Amino acid sequence: MFEFTYPLAFLALPLPALAWFILPPHKQRKDALRVPFFSKLVDAAGAQAGDGAVVSRPDLRDLVLLIGAWCVLVAALAKPQWLSEPIERTEAARDIMLAIDLSGSMDTRDFTGLEVRKLSRLKAVQRVVAKFVDARESDRIGLIVFGDRAYLQLPFTRDTSTAASLVELMDVGMAGPRTALGDAIGLAMHAFESSEVQSRILILLTDGNDTASVMTPLNAAGIAATTGIEIHTIGIGDTRATGEERVDFDTLQQIATRTGGLFHTAADELGLAAVYQQIDESTAVEARVLSWRPKESLVAWPAVLTALVLSLVLSKSWFRNPSQRHNS
Repeated sequence: MFEFTYPLAFLALPLPALAWFILPPHKQRKDALRVPFFSKLVDAAGAQAGDGAVVSRPDLRDLVLLIGAWCVLVAALAKPQWLSEPIERTEAARDIMLAIDLSGSMDTRDFTGLEVRKLSRLKAVQRVVAKFVDARESDRIGLIVFGDRAYLQLPFTRDTSTAASLVELMDVGMAGPRTALGDAIGLAMHAFESSEVQSRILILLTDGNDTASVMTPLNAAGIAATTGIEIHTIGIGDTRATGEERVDFDTLQQIATRTGGLFHTAADELGLAAVYQQIDESTAVEARVLSWRPKESLVAWPAVLTALVLSLVLSKSWFRNPSQRHNS
């Protein structure tokens, strides 16, 4: 779209006409020869004496060119520019870190899938999380896997295709056979240090209890709460298990409570998908959309045209024949 940045500049268009009528004509003294017998000389020459003022009459074509040059110059002062189509960018509404347990128990095939057949816990989690990641439009997503230790698999990004691919590549035991729940929270806090959004969400999923952390999960949750991280915990697995196979639902509940998050349980793929949807809806915030239009200045075109017209007029005046002047 074409527009002028300073359209009020066109108010200057009538200034030359006002100057023509208001300002007095320019006068210039010329050398002259005085003779005492001027009247006799005029009579002998058969001429008629005038006032002695020589008036230079402008050429009509020059006048038209000068008027055009002034109009183009004013157009240049108005700063013409071309506006391209608007470009919009949606700022990240939330930073969501997904921490997923890859301990040996995640290979247990006790999860009912959508096809009403038993899946391993990890396979069900991968299918649900991949869909959750793919649905992120205005959020940044990050991935942490944990077993004996916690590992940052993907820093915060809006590249959902890469995140979904990494979810598919997860495998049981790739981070070790045990469960470092507290270390996963600590690593998430470190990842959130570079976050600039207010809504910072950690979704922590596990099917066991903490068996390998340097920092206890509750201590880590307490520190996370002071940094504004909201932790939502998901416990999956056999509620009747004992020992290291037991899911520590009480600890997961306390982690969520300390950070202002929610605690959830899931026994099948459909229920797990509902949990992620509920977390998404309960933490939803409005994304801010930034819009701008690239501008291309067109001032050079009228400026060059003005210079060319003035050069043409001046060159004509320079080489003009003196016979074009006449007395009035």
